[in-house]
Amino acid sequence: MKPFIYDYTLEELKEWVVLQGEPAFRGGQIFDWLYVKRVFSFEEMTNLSKPLRQKLDEHFSFVMLKEITKLESQDGTVKFLFGLHDDHAIETVIMKHNYGNSICVTTQVGCRVGCTFCASTLGGLKRNLTAGEIVAQVVQAQKILDPRGERVSSIVIMGTGEPFENYDETMKFLRIMIHEKGLNIGQRHITVSTSGIVPNIYRFADEETQINLAISIHAPNDALRSKLMPVNRRFPFNDVIESLHYYIAKTGRRITFEYALIGGVNDQPEHAEELASVIKDMLCHVNLIPVNYVPERKYVRTSRNDIFQFQRILADQGINVTIRREQGHDIAAACGQLRAQHMESGAR
Repeated sequence: MKPFIYDYTLEELKEWVVLQGEPAFRGGQIFDWLYVKRVFSFEEMTNLSKPLRQKLDEHFSFVMLKEITKLESQDGTVKFLFGLHDDHAIETVIMKHNYGNSICVTTQVGCRVGCTFCASTLGGLKRNLTAGEIVAQVVQAQKILDPRGERVSSIVIMGTGEPFENYDETMKFLRIMIHEKGLNIGQRHITVSTSGIVPNIYRFADEETQINLAISIHAPNDALRSKLMPVNRRFPFNDVIESLHYYIAKTGRRITFEYALIGGVNDQPEHAEELASVIKDMLCHVNLIPVNYVPERKYVRTSRNDIFQFQRILADQGINVTIRREQGHDIAAACGQLRAQHMESGAR
């Protein structure tokens, strides 16, 4: 199979065209066609010679995302199930905010982290996505927004999969996204979320980017977190917290703790008090997430009163805390839920 053209950074495209006997600036022209003009064929790259276009066609292919399902919410959220070249399926979500359009991308087909409240792990991990397959989700979203004169203004890497278990491809995707000659997404408008893959939290800190880091924590201690998130048995709670202290010290940047509230499981006042004691001296923000109901998981949502009580306890300890605004609640909003429904039909 030919490599995807979206897998190549600007620097790599320049190296490739030079090997073809062309001047390096041709790589910049190709990059412009991909991310500024956003064409989906080499034949459309009309300022390149025909022989070079033929070479591109011989050596590369485009990532073609086949739209299997498209669901539109009353709040403007649009959720896609895209088919890949090998018949696997992935989810991508466009969310409309008052500050612009955000896209939530997927980094793996399936997930092996095993969070017990999440639909993404149903069926396990099938494979990693290449950088180009992640890039294609953003390009596809931008093509959808182009007729409206709108753009993708922010990216959250919070779709199916664990980005830090596909670290190299995720970082390559990010480098392509932030390049000033491409889509030019501001680094501070991008957030990558991890369940706590400790070695790669250290690596990410040493990258010294301005990209935001979010941690799915979901419990205030080792024992409960291991029940909810089997990944905690590989990377224990205290090791995760220690790596985050390193990240903050190295970067000076605030981290976000993602905390999914599950009725009667991790949402009681004692959980809030314990969480506050662990993180109160950290440069952080807590994002409380009322868990989406997933039929296969049997968990129930935390009551409205308990959500606000949990928030008050953290706030009283001086912790910056918000409750996530719910979007797409009427369109299988839970991460991985649409793909899980698709798999039930016998697909991949």
